Amino acid sequence: MLQYFRAISIFEGLSFIAILSISFGFLSRDFVFILGMVHGVFFMLYLLLSIIVSNKQQWSLLIWLSLFIASVVPFAFIGVEIFLSRVLGYQKVAEA
Repeated sequence: MLQYFRAISIFEGLSFIAILSISFGFLSRDFVFILGMVHGVFFMLYLLLSIIVSNKQQWSLLIWLSLFIASVVPFAFIGVEIFLSRVLGYQKVAEA
């Protein structure tokens, strides 16, 4: 489940950057509807998976709140990816 959350986190962050690129005029405004729908789906999946993973990993409310805030801050998905890769690395070491 953590792997799915990592993938959705990256896709959600990249789609958010694409939405911002459109609003700043870097990309054509013809893509607003499509990218908006894609980003909306990724955002909802991100929130759902963040709740599931937080419960499964027994993370505190503070960690979940940090993950939620990272979903609305541009480029914060990079920090989330670093955090999740460390968590996954620790789990692999613990299993070995």
